[in-house]
Amino acid sequence: MRAPRITGLLDLAAPWTCRRCIQHKHRGFSREYSQSARLLQKPRIRRDRRVIASSVAGGTLGLGSFYFADDIKHAYQATERSGRVLTALLACVNDYRATLKLEEPDPDSHPTLLQRCHKRCAERTLKVLEKNGSIFIKLGQHLSSMGYLLPLEWTETFIPLQDRCPVSSYESIEAMFMQDTGSPTSELFSSFAPEPIGSASLAQVHLATLKDTGEKVAVKVQHPDLEEWVPLDMALTRFTFSALKRIFPDYDLGWLSDEMEMSLPQELDFALEGENATRARDYFSRIPNTPLVIPEVKWAKKRILVMECISGHRPDDLAFLDSNGIDRDEVSAALARIFNEMIFGAGAPLHCDPHGGNIAIRTNNTRSKDRNFDIILYDHGLYRDIPKQLKRDYAKLWLAVLDADETKMRHFAHDVAGITDEQFPLFASAITGRDYRQVTQSVVTNRSDAEKEQISEAMGEGMLQQLVQLLGKVPRIILLILKTNDLTRSLDENLHTRQGPVRTFMILARYCSRTVFEEQLECIGARGSFLWPSNMFRLFYAWASFMRVELKLSTYETYLSLRSALGMAPAAI
Repeated sequence: MRAPRITGLLDLAAPWTCRRCIQHKHRGFSREYSQSARLLQKPRIRRDRRVIASSVAGGTLGLGSFYFADDIKHAYQATERSGRVLTALLACVNDYRATLKLEEPDPDSHPTLLQRCHKRCAERTLKVLEKNGSIFIKLGQHLSSMGYLLPLEWTETFIPLQDRCPVSSYESIEAMFMQDTGSPTSELFSSFAPEPIGSASLAQVHLATLKDTGEKVAVKVQHPDLEEWVPLDMALTRFTFSALKRIFPDYDLGWLSDEMEMSLPQELDFALEGENATRARDYFSRIPNTPLVIPEVKWAKKRILVMECISGHRPDDLAFLDSNGIDRDEVSAALARIFNEMIFGAGAPLHCDPHGGNIAIRTNNTRSKDRNFDIILYDHGLYRDIPKQLKRDYAKLWLAVLDADETKMRHFAHDVAGITDEQFPLFASAITGRDYRQVTQSVVTNRSDAEKEQISEAMGEGMLQQLVQLLGKVPRIILLILKTNDLTRSLDENLHTRQGPVRTFMILARYCSRTVFEEQLECIGARGSFLWPSNMFRLFYAWASFMRVELKLSTYETYLSLRSALGMAPAAI
């Protein structure tokens, strides 16, 4: 140990001592130290080494804890998330095995036992989805809309997930703004509400005011922790469906995880969502008298979307509709026109997630009295473009369904999705949401409770197994069209309209007829000039067929309006 360091210590310990006295004390101390150092040197060195080793070990441990605390926490939470999924999976597998292996069950009681098993497993799964959050909420929402595939016990149990979503803290949102934009919210907005006005599975929405224009906007921000958990959660989803396939080979839902794995990156890209919203807004701006409103996008980043602030009420808020004099039948008809335009319109983008949480209704008294409302469409993350030929074959399929022409139905089902004659009854039920016996008679009637019960029982009698196998083989775009059909059908049923599904099917028929007519015009044009005699005859025949359907539909629509005005029930087409 050097004298100057000790001198410094003595200076601090005795500031009143003169320098000479300090030096004298230092010389005495040095002599004493030199005499005893030789005796203490070896034990002290060993002690110092132990102290140094302990300090290094403690420091390393402290620094490691500091640097790897987040990793340790992440590993613990990842284990928890995985454990919940695996525990629920094993419990559900054992429950189904026990139910399905009952020896010679009473034919009358077995469907009830299976329905109870469905309900138990659905409730068990619901708890895991809510606890894990993240994309599991999105998965549950998707499953809740799959009435064409899953038993009612599953779809109805998952309905609360449409409105029960996580909320991220304001601090985490502020940190994400700094990371993604390089600026705090205070530099971008003159006001930014710390509490969200709504939260969904992937994002939440805050009200704010743009600093440069003073315009009130809605700011959609992705839940910050999604970035941390999406890879693990997708792996768990893949593992779950893969395990189910191994245990129950006839129930292969791998296509569902494949579709989710393809769709999720698009839904998590808010810049892409902004482009989709702008494209849909531009498309419908060219269609007059369409009561569709899509909020204008101001700017977007991958995890942040700033858009025009437009709010309304859920489409199933019947009290709001009735108290504001909004005709439910007109709302149903407007929804049918919007989504049929998306499916059949030339160059139209298809919104593939039109559930009740993504649609709102607001009053608009500038429109005609019977259409005094706007339909607001949110969440444009998941869009698809339907190929032209598929639109046309799909239109022909629906015209055959509406005519109850089974021969044509089978023909065009094969063209649309490669459906064989053996698979057709199941596919017809899936695409219409109706019992096959009803499909071959008329789908233009309300679904009765008895029919819903028959479909639910059929799911337990082997139809579910066949349907899962069938949907695993059809093109992915067909799955999304089926999903959109089922969601819009659910929206219509929840409106409890006076006319039932009759008018919506008429609107569908009109769009299908128009699509087929456009194809005929294209084929005639490909043969040469429309002025050629043979082409003129074909053109006249195609036009006459189209106008015949249009006239029939227009006449029947007038008839329906008269019956409705007189308070009479609608009649089937």
